[in-house]
Amino acid sequence: MSTIDPSRLLQMRSSILNQNQALQRAAGRGGIGAAEGGVEGMGGAPDFGAAINNALQQVNAQQSKASQISEAYERGDTHDIVSVMIERQKASLGFETTLQVRNKLLSAYRDIMNMPV
Repeated sequence: MSTIDPSRLLQMRSSILNQNQALQRAAGRGGIGAAEGGVEGMGGAPDFGAAINNALQQVNAQQSKASQISEAYERGDTHDIVSVMIERQKASLGFETTLQVRNKLLSAYRDIMNMPV
């Protein structure tokens, strides 16, 4: 059985904390694009469509990275199963989060459409 590398654990912890801070900033300022100082629309307001697009691109990139590292493991290019499993879990978590956000947006849309005028 292999030993746990403390520096790798600290790196993963740091990555998780950074993602958490980014999500908190996005929730406080209206979008991922605004949290990163990125895309803004007219009058300095955050562009919701660009923020969603940016988030989807990040999830897609994580999925691609997980696929590439899995294929490299299957070809025998790497023997680090831990990093393969971590990347696959990150991709899975990102996808699951995207589904939950979509479900919340659809629910909010339905609630707004069912409001009496």
